[in-house]
Amino acid sequence: MSTALPPSSLSSLPAPASLPTLIAQRAVRLRAFNRFYTRRIGVLQERLLHSDFSLPECRVLWELAHHDGVTAATLARDLDLDPGYLSRLLRSLKERGLIDSQRAPDDARQALLHLTPTGRDAFAPLNERSQQESTALLARLPDAQQQQLMQALQTVEELLGAGAALPPTPVVLRPHRPGDIGWLISRHGALYASEYGLDGRFEALVAHIAGRFLEQFDPAREACWIADRAGEPLGCVCLVQARDEATGQPEPGTAQLRLLLVEPAARGLGLGARLVAECERFARQAGYQRIRLWTQSDLQAARAIYRKAGYRLVSTETHRSFGPEQVAENWELELEEDGEAQNRAP
Repeated sequence: MSTALPPSSLSSLPAPASLPTLIAQRAVRLRAFNRFYTRRIGVLQERLLHSDFSLPECRVLWELAHHDGVTAATLARDLDLDPGYLSRLLRSLKERGLIDSQRAPDDARQALLHLTPTGRDAFAPLNERSQQESTALLARLPDAQQQQLMQALQTVEELLGAGAALPPTPVVLRPHRPGDIGWLISRHGALYASEYGLDGRFEALVAHIAGRFLEQFDPAREACWIADRAGEPLGCVCLVQARDEATGQPEPGTAQLRLLLVEPAARGLGLGARLVAECERFARQAGYQRIRLWTQSDLQAARAIYRKAGYRLVSTETHRSFGPEQVAENWELELEEDGEAQNRAP
């Protein structure tokens, strides 16, 4: 009978001679994490999630629940399982009435695996328990640490995936929360300086606009959306009550779209158009009659989004407010009662 080594003795174990010392030390750390995580999520239990299923059986059920009609060869490849071992798993699940197989309609030599109604009934509570346990793990952490964890998980997937086709993480549009406006100011200042050469006066203007948004925020008439992927902000936009610049008085019926930004790494995903469309949806719901915005002629991507959404250019003005000479543009979108914007591009 073997005796487990105490944790203090693990560091004294010699690294394999064939490995460089630094990599060997990192491998020891990686193995320690693997032991911690498998224990933390309970996969060392003989039956997973207090069910009658082992971890491999649960993974097979999950794959069939989300990719109905797959071959055993595809399962073996996707799960990186030995075909013989997978065959025994599938036979056990078939004998229990959880899965069945049918000939592929386009190739009679291929058998497609499906969950039976009994299999779906068995999978549903497993899926629910797994979601509950993961939610409970996250609920112990404050929001900032949850975001940090999501970013760390994404990094692990990207580094160890090595080109594997990972499921894309969805980008959601969510309301702003504490800390987001500081990020918005910082990213506007950094991106516009690097991409357009604007000086600190532009960041000061953004800080002024953003600070006034927080001070005067009326959730019934104003909103800010953050494009968020697993806790990472990728873009933003605000819709506010338009005000006279000289007096600060509201302009009835008019909303103003402000501070649209999409991170360079997220461009091409359609986030700018989604953010602009969300502003229009909110403005209609809030009862505004028009939306206006102020932009610069060299922001070609943003201008294309505005034009496609039906905004029209109403005036221009040359200025040097932020360093380089620029042409400021005012655009407007009239909101019709039937929900169709005027001048919408074909």
